[in-house]
Amino acid sequence: MINKTTIDQVYEASRVEEIIGDFISLKKSGANFKGLSPFTKEKTPSFMVSPVKQIWKDFSSGKGGNVVAFLMEHEHFTYPEAIRYLAKKYSIEIEETKQTEEEKLLNDDRESMYLLSNYASNFFENSLWNTDEGKSIGISYFKERGFTDDTIKFFKLGYSQDKVDAFSKDALKKGYKIDFMTKTGLVILNKNQKNNIDRFKGRVIFPIRSMSGRVQGFGARTLSSYKKTAKYINSPESSIYYKSKILYGLYEAKQSIAKENCCYLVEGYTDVIQMYQSGIKNIVSSSGTALTSDQIRLIKRLTSNIIVLFDSDPAGIRAALRGIDLILEQGINVRVCAFPDGEDPDSFAKSNSPSVLKQFLNDNTKDFIQYKAKLLLDESKNDPIKKTSTVRDIIQSISKIPDIIQQEFYLKSCSEIMDVSEEVLFSAFAQEKNKKFRNKNVIKYQVPQKVINKTDNTKRIDDSYNLEKQIISILLQYGHLEAEYEDVVIKSNEEGDLIESFEKIKSKVYEKIFLDLQEDEIELADPIFRKLFSKLVSAYQMKADSAISKLVFSENIELNSVIVDLIMETERYFIHSWETKNIFVKSKTHDIGQLVSETILTLRKNLINDKINDLKSELVKDNSKKNKDLLEDIMNYNLLKKIVSNKLNRVL
Repeated sequence: MINKTTIDQVYEASRVEEIIGDFISLKKSGANFKGLSPFTKEKTPSFMVSPVKQIWKDFSSGKGGNVVAFLMEHEHFTYPEAIRYLAKKYSIEIEETKQTEEEKLLNDDRESMYLLSNYASNFFENSLWNTDEGKSIGISYFKERGFTDDTIKFFKLGYSQDKVDAFSKDALKKGYKIDFMTKTGLVILNKNQKNNIDRFKGRVIFPIRSMSGRVQGFGARTLSSYKKTAKYINSPESSIYYKSKILYGLYEAKQSIAKENCCYLVEGYTDVIQMYQSGIKNIVSSSGTALTSDQIRLIKRLTSNIIVLFDSDPAGIRAALRGIDLILEQGINVRVCAFPDGEDPDSFAKSNSPSVLKQFLNDNTKDFIQYKAKLLLDESKNDPIKKTSTVRDIIQSISKIPDIIQQEFYLKSCSEIMDVSEEVLFSAFAQEKNKKFRNKNVIKYQVPQKVINKTDNTKRIDDSYNLEKQIISILLQYGHLEAEYEDVVIKSNEEGDLIESFEKIKSKVYEKIFLDLQEDEIELADPIFRKLFSKLVSAYQMKADSAISKLVFSENIELNSVIVDLIMETERYFIHSWETKNIFVKSKTHDIGQLVSETILTLRKNLINDKINDLKSELVKDNSKKNKDLLEDIMNYNLLKKIVSNKLNRVL
């Protein structure tokens, strides 16, 4: 684990404008920088970087954060990978917390295996381009597949010479240990251990890289016609290569997947390469294995939309249908596209122009549940038994979807496609869900009901959320400032009557908000805002000037994202340089006292309204004592509401 001192040094040395400037073009815009979003397609800049606050915000995608968050979003690094990247850039030595000997040995082994795998990839690539065998066999094969030189080099494709130990001999000469060659599966030891055998000899090589670009393993295809030789083989499982947790092409496709907010999923290596060469760059492969939950979660880090491409033959369709239920369980939107008879993604992309391919995908991509319903219905035709089985099959797929609104939509849609009443489908769906939970200690599943339109209650919840958001935003941007407020003071006159008067008072913004909420015993309802409120007040009490920077550079990614959204929200109005068009946006600091008072009073009024409505709902029809007490409480709260409304009107 990276030492906290190292992390602090990385944050202190890193400049967000420098790091982001390495990846996208930024132009000066006042005190900030702006540029085109790297996450969406746009022609007008909506991406803003603040050197003063050391944060960035992309208004087109809603993403934002500090320098580490950018690397995690753009390069899809893990948090430690982002810290290591920055440490290397700024020449900061990484200190690790003390590890056990066993942990240290394991990490050293893994690092040695990564280094060896990278060397092997370079060796195979060199063998492809610079040996007679590689040129005549390997290059010829790739050219027959239609791959250009640029494509071959981009995917670092290679060739392993058809010799028993060409690779292992060279690796031993370079100082690599035979132990790591066998652990990575690059080399097989003979039982008598007199000589080594290169696992991939005589095969073209497909290096498989992690999301951060490190070579984890290899896929290899034989070009021999010998029937008993496996067509494709992969690296065996190791501490750096787990086939069920790897997607081929993910490193190459990750930025396109995030930018397009969609991922195409195919079966083989050449499917990925051919489609990529034809302009479909947001594409990955399950490498010929059955799709796994771990692979799906890798895609979900980048997008919640998957399009599965498959052959139109029965085997291809069955394979696709089996894997898609797993995708649905992850809450991902799934669509499918089947290619014409006799075609697969590789062959279709090779024989058609990029424009024809893209048009075909646009025209033939369909919603999975609806596709499956129609497909199975066509198979069952008028056979009642087959049709019953089809309905149950569809219901099982719908039950995998975690979103109950989507479930209802699909049940209704399938009702129309299969000519089965909604009531029957909903009933069968409830049986399916209850069957799953029958022997478990869980709350009985509720059948999806029709979506209810927004009520007044929902609107009040939205209003309260927005007011809490406004309070946090004010604290983040102006909490350390001193402002003037008009406060009500209640005094007695000579006749003993209570009268209201207004006085001007001055205090720090965070003090005013904290004391007002304390006085009313108000606690923010939203858990994120509640946590932020507590951290902000504590930070301001300790040292106001550095309160925000401490929070922005915290390791809590969720809090960090909310903070950046709120801080950068005001910058949205300045991103288009309105002043050059003689349009001037007034700063909120102009009337911060009024803003604070208005927000607190509006929140009070909302909460009083909620209390009055709750009391009204408790009223009973008879004239019981409880009923009279409730009416008295309602009258008192209405009086309080009138006082707050008067104050609010005066502020406004």
